Amino acid sequence: MRISVVTIFPPYFSGPLDVGLVKRATDAGILTIDIHDIRQHGLGKHRQVDDTPYGGGAGMVMRVEPLVATLEPLAGSHRVLMSPAGTPLDQSTVDRLATLDHLTLVCGRYEGIDQRVIDSCIDEEISIGDYVLAGGEAAALVVIEAVTRLLPGVVGNPDSVAHESFRDGLLEEPVYTKPAEFMGLKVPEVLLSGDHARIQAWREEQRRRRTQERRPDLWERFVARTDS
Repeated sequence: MRISVVTIFPPYFSGPLDVGLVKRATDAGILTIDIHDIRQHGLGKHRQVDDTPYGGGAGMVMRVEPLVATLEPLAGSHRVLMSPAGTPLDQSTVDRLATLDHLTLVCGRYEGIDQRVIDSCIDEEISIGDYVLAGGEAAALVVIEAVTRLLPGVVGNPDSVAHESFRDGLLEEPVYTKPAEFMGLKVPEVLLSGDHARIQAWREEQRRRRTQERRPDLWERFVARTDS
């Protein structure tokens, strides 16, 4: 898979992309990441990429010319703008993005980007939550990591991807490891029993209880789906 990132801050990505699963994927040739600097197409000797908004208002808007010039060579990819106005990112969206051959993530800044860029060059807008960041770079990193771990050969045990929170609409159950007791806190007896049927039943119960308590929105959707 290839992921292209469009940004005015290429150095933002040098640290996070050089560690963990993302580095493992790029080292193995499973994933290719290329960074495209919008300022390379900036206007004038100062490489200007923004200007004041028509109609007045606070802040600056990213200009159409530098963005379109950066995005045109990436026209064969699926071009996603990271935007608070986008569709909320969820696991099903990540699953879909992970099947693409070439994904482009566009990182906005300032008060946003000229709407004509969205109209002519963007295939989809995605938000990682109902809050505002300084720019789309952090959001792009979220998408990169979420997608990368789904690529075949990246995660050592594929079952760890198949059985996790949100995969079937429920949160993951509590997990434990050694020691069996720590400062008076004990691992649930059922997990030490060796009875796989009991363990599976306990895990299912915990997933349902945790989802119902912590994410009633997910629980309502789960119940509606299972009742239909």
